Amino acid sequence: MKEEEQNEIEQQDETLYEHHKFEAGPGQKPLRVDKFLMNFIENATRNKIQKAAKTGNIYVNEEQVKQNYKVKAGDVVQVMFEHPPYEFLLTPENIPLDIVYEDDTLLVVNKPAGMVVHPGHGNYSGTLINALVYHFENLPNNSSDRPGLVHRIDKDTSGLLVIAKTEEAMAHLSKQFFDKTSEREYVALVWGNLEEDEGTVEGNIGRHPKNRLQNTVYEGDEAEKGKPAVTHYKVLERFGYVTLVSCKLETGRTHQIRVHMKHIGHTLFNDERYGGEKILKGTTFSKYKQFVDNCFKILPRQALHAKTLGFIHPKTGEAMSFNTEIPEDIQACIEKWRNYAKNQKEVL
Repeated sequence: MKEEEQNEIEQQDETLYEHHKFEAGPGQKPLRVDKFLMNFIENATRNKIQKAAKTGNIYVNEEQVKQNYKVKAGDVVQVMFEHPPYEFLLTPENIPLDIVYEDDTLLVVNKPAGMVVHPGHGNYSGTLINALVYHFENLPNNSSDRPGLVHRIDKDTSGLLVIAKTEEAMAHLSKQFFDKTSEREYVALVWGNLEEDEGTVEGNIGRHPKNRLQNTVYEGDEAEKGKPAVTHYKVLERFGYVTLVSCKLETGRTHQIRVHMKHIGHTLFNDERYGGEKILKGTTFSKYKQFVDNCFKILPRQALHAKTLGFIHPKTGEAMSFNTEIPEDIQACIEKWRNYAKNQKEVL
């Protein structure tokens, strides 16, 4: 070990903050700790992980390890630093908010695609929460110490979120989401032509055993590895190789629509994390490939928008429902597919 690295370890304060913690599953085969962490931590580079190991920031079963340590089943791996995780160091930022509704109890915002909801690894600024703490004072924390946040949607998903402005609103709204009484409808463009006009996908969702940045459906004897999840879908329009669908959530698991639609063979269009950025349906003609590539350029994200949000107002008891227009990027992509499908019919 280099002298400066040894000095850095010796100079560390006795108080260390846990930034990441993972437990190796029962089927874990021996794997270097740097490779193991690469599978778990989003946006991490192997170089950064190796540096963390060299400076004594990686622990296995509460003991410092080097980067070549082989993780085994049952090992508890922690990444520890002197400073608190950046997501707890919230910096107010003057970022404009698209506020659909606001009163003294709550507000409803329309989040653009590309905006992360809360700070986390690799995204410490420019998030919705950075904007919220700038525009509003004394927002109540949720159970994860995130101010105002009742629920969340993915970075590249656009659409509606309700934000609590008081402790009472946070408790009341959170219970509605927990009790599955809130209304959440999404619009998605998916690969393939669904057989049924409507249906329900039920399947417990949990972390993918190999790709920790994905979730997957667990069924049968493995169902206990995931949490119950229910998605109701309805076909809005068919374009042959892709379909426009409405998805209503009964539960709110991470990546739920993305995972459930892939599970039934209809991955979201241009959903890179789940393989939707490849041509999954259609011909082998070069013109078709060029057409799809153009669609990807118009819509450089998964085709998913949180369109409708409904809940009971925590203070007035009034049933409230909000609806947003489908964003221009998804609309433009839909229009291209609509014209493509029309031209195909005319040729036939």
